[in-house]
Amino acid sequence: MTDPILADIFRLSKHVLTKANHRGLTIGVAESCTGGLLGAAITAMPGSSSVFQGGFLTYSNALKVKLLGVSASTLKQHGAVSEETARQMALGAKDRLDVDLAISITGIAGPGGGTAAKPVGTVCFGLATQDSIETETQLFDDLSRNRVRDQAVMHALRMLRRAAERR
Repeated sequence: MTDPILADIFRLSKHVLTKANHRGLTIGVAESCTGGLLGAAITAMPGSSSVFQGGFLTYSNALKVKLLGVSASTLKQHGAVSEETARQMALGAKDRLDVDLAISITGIAGPGGGTAAKPVGTVCFGLATQDSIETETQLFDDLSRNRVRDQAVMHALRMLRRAAERR
């Protein structure tokens, strides 16, 4: 039996790629807690190479700084799981990959690592476009580690879909 969330992820990926290809847009990703799942979902679709340029898997703070240009002071002040960090991750990916749309994901998938202020399931997103940057925080509570990651991928794909439809 096929997992319904995986079917939704692949359906959304296909829609994002179709819209982006139709509009001549390129996409890049910067992932932390999803561990490459977003890039994998996008590249699972035939024809993804016409849109998807690549991505960064920056699980550690050191790599967020080194590869994406996230400020060490941002990480110290706000933490890796913050809209400020997600913003810098998306901007870094956009600049380094030279893409039209860059999405970032950073969060706490669990089962440990949460705090009262940032419980397990807290995920921050950044989306950098040619003329804007938006950030969002979602709480995917009462879910397993893998479901938090799956829901984060779904949310990122929805953000990309909306951005591609606006262009």
